[in-house]
Amino acid sequence: MSSLTSMDEAKASRIRHTLWFGLIGVVVLWFGSIPILDGNQSLYFSLMLWVTMATSFNIIAGFTGYMPFGFVAFYGMGTYTAAILVSIVKVSPYIAIPASGLAGVLIALLFAPTLRLGGIYFAIVSLSLAVILQRIMGLAPEDITGGSGGLNLGQHTVREQGFYAMLIVLVAALATVTWLTRSRLGKALRAIRDDAQAADAMGINVQRSRLYAWLLSALFASLCGGIQAWFTGALDPVTAFDVLITAKTVIYAMAGGLGTVTGPVIGTVILVWVDELIWRQFPVLNSFLLGLIIALLILFMPRGIIGTLMQKYPRCRRLIM
Repeated sequence: MSSLTSMDEAKASRIRHTLWFGLIGVVVLWFGSIPILDGNQSLYFSLMLWVTMATSFNIIAGFTGYMPFGFVAFYGMGTYTAAILVSIVKVSPYIAIPASGLAGVLIALLFAPTLRLGGIYFAIVSLSLAVILQRIMGLAPEDITGGSGGLNLGQHTVREQGFYAMLIVLVAALATVTWLTRSRLGKALRAIRDDAQAADAMGINVQRSRLYAWLLSALFASLCGGIQAWFTGALDPVTAFDVLITAKTVIYAMAGGLGTVTGPVIGTVILVWVDELIWRQFPVLNSFLLGLIIALLILFMPRGIIGTLMQKYPRCRRLIM
């Protein structure tokens, strides 16, 4: 009986991963063809960016249970790092974008001691981090950060290259979180999320595991910011460190289901498209209707779309990552 069960599990795992990687392949082909087909690059770029942001947020919130309200700090830091290097230092975007990811990781390392905090205390401290960075960028000399007026990349903006760069980061984020679900680190993070003291008693290095998740999450969020600057060509402290970016990231990730690979992807795709449709049909009522839909979704599906589906239909767990 046990051998049959293990064989069934192995078969289900193969089917699950085949479906998932097949979906990633379709995503790459579809998004990769958008610039060639002269499609709506702005909409699809935004969709890729939010999927990546929700996925990176899922690494720290879904796998470890931490809720960083100041998650936008990494995004904003990546935005400014790329913009300063390209427009002021005159560095190639191909160097500036990886540097933006590195900047996010360094900021995450600088504030890593806050991981000792928990619950609302960590959330508030992370929010203060975003506010501090916003003030620094706004008050810094204009010849470095552009001051309150921000920066403009001008001729350095190449939308198609920024679009494909976002696609690469999206695939990298999905591949990373897929690896995380099967790795020892991912299992350790889940154990820490469920009971940190029990995980510590089992020999899991709680602080180090949380740090790894924190750094991975910061890396992809800051890369998103850097590529966003390259794609749009303009930024300022208010938009780069807008708390609404954190709010959208949290909502998109939770709508699909934290702690799963597909949850943030499904939640983001659905809500971004719903937002787009509502904006086209009811531009005046856009915020009200979107807020109503999100409230109903959280009220009736507190575990998110994928989480609720797996809870209601347990057999789906064998096919959904």
